[in-house]
Amino acid sequence: MELKRVVVTGLGALTPIGNNVEEYWDALISGKSGCANITYFDTEKFKTKFACELKNFDPLNHFNRKEARKLDRFAQYALVSADEAIGDAKLNLDEVDKFRVGVIWGAGIGGLETFQNEVLNYSEGDGTPRFNPFFIPKMIADIAPANISIKYGFMGPNYTTVSACASSANALIDAFNYIRLGQCDVIVSGGSEAAVTIAGMGGFNAMHALSTRNESPETASRPFDATRDGFVLGEGAGALILEEYEHAKKRGAKIYAEVVGGGMSSDAYHMTAPHPEGIGVERVMLNCLEDAGMTPGQVDAINTHGTATPLGDVAELIAISKVFGKHAKDININSTKSMTGHLLGAAGAIEAISSILSIQNGIVPPTINHTTVDENIDPLLNLTLNKAQKREINVAMSNTFGFGGHNACVLFKKI
Repeated sequence: MELKRVVVTGLGALTPIGNNVEEYWDALISGKSGCANITYFDTEKFKTKFACELKNFDPLNHFNRKEARKLDRFAQYALVSADEAIGDAKLNLDEVDKFRVGVIWGAGIGGLETFQNEVLNYSEGDGTPRFNPFFIPKMIADIAPANISIKYGFMGPNYTTVSACASSANALIDAFNYIRLGQCDVIVSGGSEAAVTIAGMGGFNAMHALSTRNESPETASRPFDATRDGFVLGEGAGALILEEYEHAKKRGAKIYAEVVGGGMSSDAYHMTAPHPEGIGVERVMLNCLEDAGMTPGQVDAINTHGTATPLGDVAELIAISKVFGKHAKDININSTKSMTGHLLGAAGAIEAISSILSIQNGIVPPTINHTTVDENIDPLLNLTLNKAQKREINVAMSNTFGFGGHNACVLFKKI
Protein backbone atom coordinates (compact mmCIF):
# COMPACT_ATOMS: atom_id res chain seq x y z
CA MET A 1 0.00 0.00 0.00
CA GLU A 2 1.02 3.58 -0.55
CA LEU A 3 1.95 5.26 2.73
CA LYS A 4 0.43 8.63 3.57
CA ARG A 5 2.64 11.65 4.21
CA VAL A 6 2.67 13.00 7.76
CA VAL A 7 3.26 16.61 8.77
CA VAL A 8 3.43 18.66 11.95
CA THR A 9 0.76 21.36 12.15
CA GLY A 10 0.79 22.42 15.80
CA LEU A 11 3.24 22.77 18.69
CA GLY A 12 2.91 23.23 22.45
CA ALA A 13 5.63 23.44 25.09
CA LEU A 14 5.86 23.83 28.86
CA THR A 15 9.52 23.77 29.83
CA PRO A 16 11.99 24.96 32.48
CA ILE A 17 13.05 27.76 30.11
CA GLY A 18 9.67 28.83 28.77
CA ASN A 19 5.99 28.17 29.40
CA ASN A 20 4.99 28.22 25.74
CA VAL A 21 6.65 27.53 22.39
CA GLU A 22 7.71 31.12 21.73
CA GLU A 23 9.34 31.53 25.14
CA TYR A 24 10.98 28.12 24.86
CA TRP A 25 12.49 28.83 21.45
CA ASP A 26 13.73 32.30 22.40
CA ALA A 27 15.45 30.85 25.47
CA LEU A 28 16.99 28.02 23.44
CA ILE A 29 18.66 30.26 20.89
CA SER A 30 19.75 32.64 23.65
CA GLY A 31 21.50 29.82 25.48
CA LYS A 32 19.52 30.22 28.69
CA SER A 33 19.93 27.74 31.54
CA GLY A 34 16.77 26.59 33.30
CA CYS A 35 18.60 25.15 36.29
CA ALA A 36 18.39 26.56 39.82
CA ASN A 37 18.06 25.43 43.41
CA ILE A 38 14.97 23.30 44.07
CA THR A 39 12.00 25.17 45.54
CA TYR A 40 9.50 22.28 45.82
CA PHE A 41 10.94 20.70 48.98
CA ASP A 42 13.79 20.96 51.49
CA THR A 43 16.98 19.61 49.91
CA GLU A 44 19.28 20.02 52.92
CA LYS A 45 20.03 16.30 53.16
CA PHE A 46 20.10 15.59 49.41
CA LYS A 47 23.31 15.12 47.40
CA THR A 48 21.85 17.24 44.59
CA LYS A 49 20.02 20.41 45.57
CA PHE A 50 19.07 21.74 42.14
CA ALA A 51 16.93 20.87 39.12
CA CYS A 52 15.25 22.42 36.10
CA GLU A 53 11.83 23.24 37.55
CA LEU A 54 9.08 25.10 35.70
CA LYS A 55 9.08 28.83 36.44
CA ASN A 56 5.94 30.78 37.33
CA PHE A 57 3.63 27.90 36.57
CA ASP A 58 0.38 28.14 38.50
CA PRO A 59 -2.10 25.34 37.79
CA LEU A 60 -4.95 27.63 38.84
CA ASN A 61 -4.27 29.69 35.73
CA HIS A 62 -5.38 26.63 33.76
CA PHE A 63 -7.69 24.61 36.03
CA ASN A 64 -10.13 25.35 38.81
CA ARG A 65 -9.21 24.04 42.27
CA LYS A 66 -11.40 20.96 41.98
CA GLU A 67 -9.87 19.99 38.63
CA ALA A 68 -6.32 20.65 39.81
CA ARG A 69 -6.73 18.37 42.83
CA LYS A 70 -7.68 15.48 40.52
CA LEU A 71 -4.54 15.81 38.39
CA ASP A 72 -0.93 14.94 39.12
CA ARG A 73 1.46 17.58 37.83
CA PHE A 74 2.52 15.42 34.89
CA ALA A 75 -1.11 15.31 33.70
CA GLN A 76 -1.55 19.06 34.26
CA TYR A 77 1.51 19.67 32.10
CA ALA A 78 0.15 17.37 29.39
CA LEU A 79 -3.18 19.20 29.20
CA VAL A 80 -1.56 22.64 29.09
CA SER A 81 0.89 21.78 26.31
CA ALA A 82 -1.75 19.89 24.30
CA ASP A 83 -4.09 22.87 24.55
CA GLU A 84 -1.40 25.15 23.10
CA ALA A 85 -0.67 22.71 20.27
CA ILE A 86 -4.34 22.22 19.36
CA GLY A 87 -4.83 25.99 19.35
CA ASP A 88 -1.70 26.48 17.27
CA ALA A 89 -2.94 23.94 14.72
CA LYS A 90 -6.29 25.74 14.54
CA LEU A 91 -8.16 22.46 14.59
CA ASN A 92 -11.88 23.03 14.18
CA LEU A 93 -13.31 20.58 16.68
CA ASP A 94 -16.73 20.78 15.04
CA GLU A 95 -15.39 19.72 11.65
CA VAL A 96 -12.77 17.02 12.30
CA ASP A 97 -13.85 13.39 12.42
CA LYS A 98 -13.15 12.71 16.10
CA PHE A 99 -13.14 8.96 15.52
CA ARG A 100 -10.01 9.58 13.41
CA VAL A 101 -8.24 11.84 15.90
CA GLY A 102 -6.07 10.03 18.45
CA VAL A 103 -3.87 10.89 21.42
CA ILE A 104 -0.62 8.95 21.83
CA TRP A 105 1.44 10.25 24.74
CA GLY A 106 4.75 9.41 26.39
CA ALA A 107 5.59 9.30 30.09
CA GLY A 108 8.51 7.46 31.62
CA ILE A 109 7.11 7.46 35.15
CA GLY A 110 3.72 9.17 35.38
CA GLY A 111 2.27 10.36 38.68
CA LEU A 112 5.35 9.94 40.87
CA GLU A 113 4.47 12.80 43.22
CA THR A 114 0.98 11.42 43.78
CA PHE A 115 2.36 7.97 44.61
CA GLN A 116 5.00 9.46 46.90
CA ASN A 117 2.57 11.65 48.83
CA GLU A 118 -0.02 8.92 49.32
CA VAL A 119 2.58 6.54 50.71
CA LEU A 120 4.04 9.26 52.97
CA ASN A 121 0.57 10.09 54.29
CA TYR A 122 -0.11 6.44 55.05
CA SER A 123 3.25 5.92 56.78
CA GLU A 124 2.66 8.97 58.99
CA GLY A 125 -0.84 7.81 60.02
CA ASP A 126 -2.12 5.20 62.42
CA GLY A 127 -2.08 2.36 59.92
CA THR A 128 -5.65 2.87 58.72
CA PRO A 129 -5.62 2.78 54.89
CA ARG A 130 -6.97 6.25 54.16
CA PHE A 131 -6.07 6.84 50.52
CA ASN A 132 -7.33 9.54 48.20
CA PRO A 133 -10.02 8.12 45.88
CA PHE A 134 -8.12 9.75 43.00
CA PHE A 135 -4.81 8.08 43.97
CA ILE A 136 -4.85 5.49 41.18
CA PRO A 137 -6.30 7.62 38.35
CA LYS A 138 -3.88 10.43 39.23
CA MET A 139 -0.88 8.11 39.22
CA ILE A 140 -1.28 5.88 36.17
CA ALA A 141 0.80 6.95 33.18
CA ASP A 142 -2.04 6.56 30.67
CA ILE A 143 -4.20 9.16 32.39
CA ALA A 144 -2.54 12.04 30.51
CA PRO A 145 -3.80 11.06 27.02
CA ALA A 146 -7.07 9.94 28.58
CA ASN A 147 -7.67 13.42 29.98
CA ILE A 148 -6.75 15.06 26.68
CA SER A 149 -9.21 12.87 24.78
CA ILE A 150 -11.95 13.44 27.36
CA LYS A 151 -11.49 17.21 27.17
CA TYR A 152 -11.70 17.39 23.38
CA GLY A 153 -13.76 14.30 22.54
CA PHE A 154 -11.03 12.61 20.47
CA MET A 155 -12.09 8.97 20.01
CA GLY A 156 -9.22 7.52 17.98
CA PRO A 157 -6.29 5.47 19.38
CA ASN A 158 -5.47 6.54 22.92
CA TYR A 159 -2.61 5.24 25.04
CA THR A 160 0.75 5.98 26.66
CA THR A 161 4.13 4.70 25.52
CA VAL A 162 6.51 3.90 28.39
CA SER A 163 10.16 3.43 27.44
CA ALA A 164 11.90 5.56 30.07
CA CYS A 165 13.54 8.61 28.47
CA ALA A 166 12.61 7.44 24.95
CA SER A 167 8.88 7.46 25.79
CA SER A 168 7.71 10.54 23.90
CA ALA A 169 9.88 9.79 20.87
CA ASN A 170 8.25 6.36 20.77
CA ALA A 171 4.86 8.09 21.03
CA LEU A 172 5.72 10.26 18.02
CA ILE A 173 6.82 7.23 16.01
CA ASP A 174 3.60 5.37 16.83
CA ALA A 175 1.54 8.42 15.87
CA PHE A 176 3.51 8.76 12.63
CA ASN A 177 2.82 5.11 11.77
CA TYR A 178 -0.92 5.23 12.52
CA ILE A 179 -1.34 8.22 10.22
CA ARG A 180 0.82 7.02 7.36
CA LEU A 181 -1.01 3.69 7.42
CA GLY A 182 -4.27 5.60 6.91
CA GLN A 183 -5.81 4.74 10.29
CA CYS A 184 -5.97 8.33 11.60
CA ASP A 185 -6.12 11.84 10.20
CA VAL A 186 -4.73 13.66 13.24
CA ILE A 187 -2.91 12.57 16.40
CA VAL A 188 -2.01 14.67 19.41
CA SER A 189 1.37 13.32 20.48
CA GLY A 190 4.19 14.22 22.83
CA GLY A 191 5.03 13.60 26.45
CA SER A 192 5.09 14.97 29.97
CA GLU A 193 6.93 14.31 33.21
CA ALA A 194 6.99 15.72 36.74
CA ALA A 195 9.73 13.83 38.57
CA VAL A 196 11.30 16.74 40.49
CA THR A 197 10.08 15.24 43.76
CA ILE A 198 11.57 13.80 46.94
CA ALA A 199 11.36 10.31 45.46
CA GLY A 200 12.65 11.34 42.03
CA MET A 201 15.68 13.22 43.30
CA GLY A 202 16.41 10.62 45.95
CA GLY A 203 16.15 7.73 43.52
CA PHE A 204 18.35 9.22 40.83
CA ASN A 205 20.89 10.35 43.46
CA ALA A 206 21.04 6.80 44.77
CA MET A 207 22.00 5.67 41.25
CA HIS A 208 24.73 8.35 41.07
CA ALA A 209 23.04 9.53 37.85
CA LEU A 210 22.66 13.23 38.75
CA SER A 211 25.18 16.04 38.70
CA THR A 212 26.17 17.25 42.17
CA ARG A 213 27.53 20.60 41.04
CA ASN A 214 25.70 22.41 43.85
CA GLU A 215 28.06 25.37 43.82
CA SER A 216 26.97 26.36 40.30
CA PRO A 217 23.58 24.87 39.32
CA GLU A 218 23.20 26.97 36.16
CA THR A 219 26.33 25.33 34.69
CA ALA A 220 25.66 21.81 35.97
CA SER A 221 24.24 20.38 32.74
CA ARG A 222 27.44 20.07 30.70
CA PRO A 223 27.03 17.71 27.74
CA PHE A 224 30.29 16.72 26.00
CA ASP A 225 32.41 18.63 28.55
CA ALA A 226 35.31 16.75 30.16
CA THR A 227 34.05 17.83 33.63
CA ARG A 228 30.48 16.54 33.17
CA ASP A 229 29.27 14.57 36.19
CA GLY A 230 25.72 13.51 35.44
CA PHE A 231 22.41 14.83 34.19
CA VAL A 232 20.16 17.52 35.65
CA LEU A 233 16.57 16.52 36.29
CA GLY A 234 13.93 18.59 34.48
CA GLU A 235 10.15 18.64 34.18
CA GLY A 236 7.46 19.78 31.77
CA ALA A 237 5.77 18.72 28.55
CA GLY A 238 5.83 18.99 24.80
CA ALA A 239 2.94 18.40 22.39
CA LEU A 240 2.89 18.03 18.62
CA ILE A 241 -0.07 17.76 16.26
CA LEU A 242 0.74 15.16 13.62
CA GLU A 243 -1.56 15.23 10.63
CA GLU A 244 -2.00 13.50 7.31
CA TYR A 245 -0.61 15.84 4.64
CA GLU A 246 -3.68 16.01 2.36
CA HIS A 247 -5.95 16.49 5.40
CA ALA A 248 -3.78 19.39 6.52
CA LYS A 249 -3.67 20.94 3.02
CA LYS A 250 -7.42 20.66 2.59
CA ARG A 251 -8.10 22.72 5.71
CA GLY A 252 -5.34 25.22 4.93
CA ALA A 253 -3.22 24.33 7.96
CA LYS A 254 0.15 25.85 8.68
CA ILE A 255 2.79 23.14 8.22
CA TYR A 256 5.98 23.25 10.27
CA ALA A 257 7.77 20.22 8.84
CA GLU A 258 7.26 16.71 7.54
CA VAL A 259 7.91 13.62 9.65
CA VAL A 260 9.81 11.33 7.29
CA GLY A 261 11.21 8.54 9.44
CA GLY A 262 11.26 6.82 12.79
CA GLY A 263 13.68 4.22 14.09
CA MET A 264 13.83 2.04 17.21
CA SER A 265 16.36 -0.37 18.65
CA SER A 266 17.59 -1.90 21.90
CA ASP A 267 21.09 -1.94 23.38
CA ALA A 268 20.36 -5.33 25.02
CA TYR A 269 23.28 -4.56 27.28
CA HIS A 270 22.59 -3.10 30.75
CA MET A 271 19.74 -1.72 32.88
CA THR A 272 21.13 1.83 32.98
CA ALA A 273 24.46 2.05 31.13
CA PRO A 274 24.67 2.51 27.35
CA HIS A 275 26.59 0.04 25.23
CA PRO A 276 30.15 1.45 25.32
CA GLU A 277 30.56 1.14 21.56
CA GLY A 278 27.18 2.70 20.84
CA ILE A 279 25.96 -0.34 18.87
CA GLY A 280 22.27 0.16 19.69
CA VAL A 281 22.50 3.89 19.03
CA GLU A 282 24.22 3.27 15.71
CA ARG A 283 21.46 0.85 14.74
CA VAL A 284 18.58 3.17 15.70
CA MET A 285 19.92 5.97 13.47
CA LEU A 286 20.44 3.56 10.58
CA ASN A 287 16.91 2.22 11.06
CA CYS A 288 15.53 5.76 11.02
CA LEU A 289 17.40 6.70 7.84
CA GLU A 290 16.27 3.48 6.15
CA ASP A 291 12.66 4.13 7.16
CA ALA A 292 12.89 7.62 5.64
CA GLY A 293 14.62 6.39 2.49
CA MET A 294 17.43 8.85 3.12
CA THR A 295 21.22 8.70 3.14
CA PRO A 296 23.44 9.91 5.99
CA GLY A 297 24.68 12.76 3.79
CA GLN A 298 21.23 14.36 3.75
CA VAL A 299 21.13 15.07 7.50
CA ASP A 300 22.04 18.64 8.51
CA ALA A 301 21.47 18.63 12.28
CA ILE A 302 21.21 16.15 15.15
CA ASN A 303 19.71 17.01 18.51
CA THR A 304 21.46 14.34 20.55
CA HIS A 305 20.28 12.56 23.67
CA GLY A 306 23.33 14.29 25.20
CA THR A 307 22.53 14.00 28.92
CA ALA A 308 26.00 14.96 30.24
CA THR A 309 26.74 11.52 31.65
CA PRO A 310 30.36 10.37 31.35
CA LEU A 311 29.51 7.19 29.41
CA GLY A 312 26.43 8.18 27.43
CA ASP A 313 27.77 11.24 25.64
CA VAL A 314 30.84 9.45 24.27
CA ALA A 315 28.87 6.37 23.18
CA GLU A 316 26.41 8.50 21.21
CA LEU A 317 29.11 10.50 19.44
CA ILE A 318 31.01 7.31 18.56
CA ALA A 319 27.80 6.00 16.97
CA ILE A 320 27.27 9.26 15.05
CA SER A 321 30.80 9.07 13.66
CA LYS A 322 30.21 5.48 12.54
CA VAL A 323 26.86 6.18 10.88
CA PHE A 324 27.74 9.47 9.19
CA GLY A 325 31.42 8.93 8.44
CA LYS A 326 33.14 11.92 6.83
CA HIS A 327 29.80 13.80 6.72
CA ALA A 328 29.65 13.83 10.53
CA LYS A 329 31.88 16.91 10.70
CA ASP A 330 29.42 18.82 8.48
CA ILE A 331 26.47 18.18 10.80
CA ASN A 332 25.44 20.59 13.54
CA ILE A 333 25.30 18.39 16.63
CA ASN A 334 23.82 19.82 19.83
CA SER A 335 22.24 18.97 23.16
CA THR A 336 19.41 21.20 24.32
CA LYS A 337 19.46 19.32 27.65
CA SER A 338 22.30 21.68 28.53
CA MET A 339 19.53 24.28 28.96
CA THR A 340 16.35 22.36 29.81
CA GLY A 341 17.84 19.57 31.86
CA HIS A 342 16.56 16.05 31.25
CA LEU A 343 12.75 15.83 31.07
CA LEU A 344 12.84 12.02 31.06
CA GLY A 345 9.68 10.83 29.27
CA ALA A 346 9.03 14.32 27.89
CA ALA A 347 12.55 14.81 26.50
CA GLY A 348 11.83 13.43 23.04
CA ALA A 349 8.85 15.75 22.59
CA ILE A 350 10.50 19.03 23.52
CA GLU A 351 13.64 18.10 21.58
CA ALA A 352 11.58 17.23 18.51
CA ILE A 353 10.05 20.71 18.78
CA SER A 354 13.54 22.21 18.90
CA SER A 355 14.55 20.24 15.78
CA ILE A 356 11.43 21.38 13.92
CA LEU A 357 11.97 25.03 14.85
CA SER A 358 15.60 24.74 13.73
CA ILE A 359 14.30 23.74 10.30
CA GLN A 360 11.77 26.59 10.34
CA ASN A 361 14.18 29.29 11.48
CA GLY A 362 17.52 28.20 10.06
CA ILE A 363 19.32 28.23 13.39
CA VAL A 364 20.66 25.53 15.72
CA PRO A 365 20.44 26.14 19.48
CA PRO A 366 23.74 25.79 21.33
CA THR A 367 25.17 23.23 23.68
CA ILE A 368 25.93 25.56 26.60
CA ASN A 369 28.27 25.21 29.59
CA HIS A 370 31.17 23.78 27.60
CA THR A 371 34.56 24.84 28.95
CA THR A 372 36.86 21.81 28.89
CA VAL A 373 37.64 19.60 25.90
CA ASP A 374 37.11 15.86 26.38
CA GLU A 375 39.97 14.00 24.70
CA ASN A 376 37.65 11.02 24.13
CA ILE A 377 35.49 13.09 21.75
CA ASP A 378 36.41 13.63 18.10
CA PRO A 379 37.56 17.28 17.84
CA LEU A 380 36.28 17.55 14.26
CA LEU A 381 32.65 17.19 15.33
CA ASN A 382 30.68 20.45 15.41
CA LEU A 383 28.95 20.30 18.79
CA THR A 384 27.46 23.82 18.42
CA LEU A 385 29.25 24.92 21.57
CA ASN A 386 28.01 27.84 23.68
CA LYS A 387 26.45 29.89 20.85
CA ALA A 388 23.61 29.24 18.42
CA GLN A 389 24.68 28.78 14.81
CA LYS A 390 22.79 29.93 11.74
CA ARG A 391 22.56 27.56 8.79
CA GLU A 392 19.98 26.18 6.40
CA ILE A 393 18.51 22.96 7.75
CA ASN A 394 16.55 20.70 5.44
CA VAL A 395 16.69 17.52 7.52
CA ALA A 396 17.00 17.27 11.31
CA MET A 397 17.32 14.17 13.48
CA SER A 398 16.28 13.88 17.12
CA ASN A 399 17.73 11.10 19.32
CA THR A 400 16.37 9.83 22.64
CA PHE A 401 17.52 6.84 24.67
CA GLY A 402 16.13 5.35 27.87
CA PHE A 403 17.22 3.23 30.82
CA GLY A 404 16.87 -0.39 29.80
CA GLY A 405 18.55 0.28 26.46
CA HIS A 406 15.49 1.70 24.67
CA ASN A 407 16.54 3.80 21.65
CA ALA A 408 14.29 5.97 19.47
CA CYS A 409 15.13 8.34 16.63
CA VAL A 410 12.85 10.63 14.62
CA LEU A 411 13.66 12.43 11.37
CA PHE A 412 12.06 15.72 10.25
CA LYS A 413 12.28 17.42 6.86
CA LYS A 414 11.59 20.90 5.54
CA ILE A 415 8.46 21.04 3.41
